[in-house]
Amino acid sequence: MASTGVKRKSAPAAGKGASDGKFNKKAKVDSKKKAQPVETPEEDDKDKFDDSEDSDDGGVQLTPRDRAQQAQAKGKKDGANGASKNTNFNQEKGQNSRESHAIQKKLALERKMAKPLADELARTKKIWERLRRKSHVPSEERKQLVDELFTIITGRVKEFVLKHDATRAVQTALKYATATQRKQITRELQGTYTQLAESRYAKFLIAKMVVQADGEIKDLIIPEFYGKVRKLINHPEASWILDDIYRQIATKEQKAILLREWYGPEFALLERSKDEKPTSDLATILEQNPSKKAYILKSLNDMINSLVQKKMTGFTMLHDAMLQYFLNVEPGTENFNLFVEMIKDDEEGDLLKNMAFTRSGSRLVSLLLAHGSSKDRRNLLKAYKDNFVLMSGDTNAHIVILTAFDVIDDTKMSSKAIFPELIGDDKEKATDNIVVSISNPFAKATLLYLLEGQTRALFPDNMSDDLTILKEVHAIRETTSKKDAEIRRKELIAVMSPALITAVVEAAPVLVADPFGCQLVADVLLSAEGDKTAALEAVAAVAEGDPSAEPMEAESVPNPVHVSRTAFGGRLIKTLIAGGRFNKETGKVELAEPPLKFADVLYPIVKDYIMDWATGPSSFVVLNMLEAEDFSHASELKKTLKKHKKDLQKAATEETAEQKEAKEARAQKDSENSEKGAKKGKKGAKKADRPVGNLGSKLLLEKL
Repeated sequence: MASTGVKRKSAPAAGKGASDGKFNKKAKVDSKKKAQPVETPEEDDKDKFDDSEDSDDGGVQLTPRDRAQQAQAKGKKDGANGASKNTNFNQEKGQNSRESHAIQKKLALERKMAKPLADELARTKKIWERLRRKSHVPSEERKQLVDELFTIITGRVKEFVLKHDATRAVQTALKYATATQRKQITRELQGTYTQLAESRYAKFLIAKMVVQADGEIKDLIIPEFYGKVRKLINHPEASWILDDIYRQIATKEQKAILLREWYGPEFALLERSKDEKPTSDLATILEQNPSKKAYILKSLNDMINSLVQKKMTGFTMLHDAMLQYFLNVEPGTENFNLFVEMIKDDEEGDLLKNMAFTRSGSRLVSLLLAHGSSKDRRNLLKAYKDNFVLMSGDTNAHIVILTAFDVIDDTKMSSKAIFPELIGDDKEKATDNIVVSISNPFAKATLLYLLEGQTRALFPDNMSDDLTILKEVHAIRETTSKKDAEIRRKELIAVMSPALITAVVEAAPVLVADPFGCQLVADVLLSAEGDKTAALEAVAAVAEGDPSAEPMEAESVPNPVHVSRTAFGGRLIKTLIAGGRFNKETGKVELAEPPLKFADVLYPIVKDYIMDWATGPSSFVVLNMLEAEDFSHASELKKTLKKHKKDLQKAATEETAEQKEAKEARAQKDSENSEKGAKKGKKGAKKADRPVGNLGSKLLLEKL
């Protein structure tokens, strides 16, 4: 035993430390393996002490014979010394390691508990762990926990929110707090909101505060960002909170104050005490400060360029600033060209993609398309590859597609870029895509814009911004586009028509059962190009059967009511029989070319139930048939109507089911109003009786 110990001690002195390192490392690894305790006599204590010293010098040096035995028994990585003394040494070393870890853990806990608010932090974490399981906590217990949480954090909120493990507890307290408690936290944090916005964890607290808060709390928080926009918008954490506040929370005046700071440091010192409302409209500011135009534009451009170079391009505030700059530089000038080049230099296209989905950004992209050369327009479209479906259904981004339809002369290029994504190459998928798109007003407008134009039905009041942008784009294209607008439109319609007509053929029952689907069917049959015979027959087939029969459940049709009993279905059939849209300005129907002759397609299908149509909700369909110039069965229809003249007279004079239902609803409403009026001592004026009977049946009688 002694000789072995001497041999191990002499190894380092031999100058072979480098060559023996792998063996020493092996011994260290092996010493960590767990082994059963080995009893050793007390006289070995000295040797054990020597062993511990030797281990510091590199561990046990193994002979070639020992290494061969290790490799044979357990493999090269799992070798172990067979000597009982060494095993005992390794085991003891493992025990010391465990004890050392326990001591270190204890010291760490002691240091943690010695920190300020240690007990309070520990308790808030316990409360948070309970509160975050919302569905598992009874309301009474939750109230008690929230009250306890407020007791702990009141007066010390600032200290809690800057700790990553405690700020979640404060956010939870805010979530379940009363209005008074929220204001209490808000006032306690006054003066620190910009600091919190820069914190990796506390920034989320600000987001929750402003989203859930009332106007008073917002007015306490937002002004703290005034004068600090230029600094915060470049901060990796605070920039997102600042933009969220700007986009979602700030009022029009607050947005103006925040955006003005982009125009230069002096605009951060806006005279907010004055009665006049602040404006961020750069044209107005430049008009008031003409001598500062170069300075303001440079300051604005520097701010924009700084964020673009940092790839921080998703901010609504940035897009608003970019639009203001673009609108106030002259096309063709150096500033204009450099600005456009900066946008084009974004190789990944993230800037353009982000811009399309904000109000100002989408307008700016539309203006870039309108001003751009054919090459610029092609490159702009290329940036949106694989995103056209998403864009078509977005509140803002769809206008970019509409602009592309209106300004790009190379319709072959634009149709290849847009339609395969918007509609689809595969026929089955194309039909599904078209049917799905009608439920989204923006996707529907994108799909039908070329067919229908800027009608009120396609662009209701909530989409009036689209018409403003398109008007602006059309004025610019007068000088930047060469192709006639109508030729461009027809070329694009020719490309998309086959898919639209196929969709009507394959999904007519689904489309006709939906008011927006009826709009699509009418647009396709009146304005699309190609053979529409199959589509007309498919729509006529939907009208088959007894209109008065009870509706049957149909899996593929969301509304199995007969087409003649729906207002939108009746309007569709009337429009198709008329053969065109009614123009209010001229007072005439603008006929489609070639004529549809839908009355001839429909009559053979509905003639067995023609009197149900003539006396039902869609009686005007029969009236339109009689008035249609290209209807070849007019005499036969008139003969049938004369034969059942009594039925027409009855329908024309008796109250219809719809009128009866409406009358009962009015009576109930009048009764409620009269009770309220009696309490107030007022008498309601008696309204004139409404006309009774089927108006379409009355007009048919006049025709006969």
